[in-house]
Amino acid sequence: MLSTLHPLPKLVICLLWIVMAILMFDAWFQLAAILLCVAALIVLEGKPPLLVLGLMVPFALFGFGFLTTSVLFRVDSDFALHAAEQSPFASQAFSAGIVLFLRAIACGMISAVFVLTTDPGHFIKALMADWKLSPRIGYSLFSALQLVPDLASELRQIRIARAMKRGKPPSAFIYPQELVTLFIPLLAYAIRRAGRAAIAMEARGLGAGQARTILAAPRLGRRDAVFAGIALGLLIVALAITLI
Repeated sequence: MLSTLHPLPKLVICLLWIVMAILMFDAWFQLAAILLCVAALIVLEGKPPLLVLGLMVPFALFGFGFLTTSVLFRVDSDFALHAAEQSPFASQAFSAGIVLFLRAIACGMISAVFVLTTDPGHFIKALMADWKLSPRIGYSLFSALQLVPDLASELRQIRIARAMKRGKPPSAFIYPQELVTLFIPLLAYAIRRAGRAAIAMEARGLGAGQARTILAAPRLGRRDAVFAGIALGLLIVALAITLI
């Protein structure tokens, strides 16, 4: 459901949630943001729960660093002490640390909602059509989107060719000594692709300032307005419950 929405309103809503997650020094608000993101990914998008939990692991590890720093190496400040007094946790150091821990997960999960529900190509087209992104930059981003999977394919072909030359199947893992020998061929391939992309951009006249037609660009619809209203309403409710 979220993947069919216009990327730009979704981006603005996600950025607004992230800003409020940074400004609100309250564990309940961070927890509400995390639960809403998990519900959106599992219920609305049908993502596997294990995948959603796996996405939370790196953000939890990042937030755990804030927690341990706050508990073990804290320096009290007036704002931290005031915020800690409003927390249900007994220790002021732990209460401040748990908020930072949950904040890291909340901001990461909000970002994950946008990334997992937004097609990169549609996002670039929306930026070009609605926010007047330069066609030169947009075409460069499209080239980068195509280059990344092509680099992986080129890497597989090089390893298969070397394995056939040795008469042995390629190993499942790329060891450091093999990675060093793969750097130069992959760099040469990327340079060739960049040169072709530059020639194509010049041939398309992307430096000219004339009006352009963008095919299959996303358009704003009623669903986007409904989504924005619901997301803003949930944000207001979460702020009201937290501040009361």
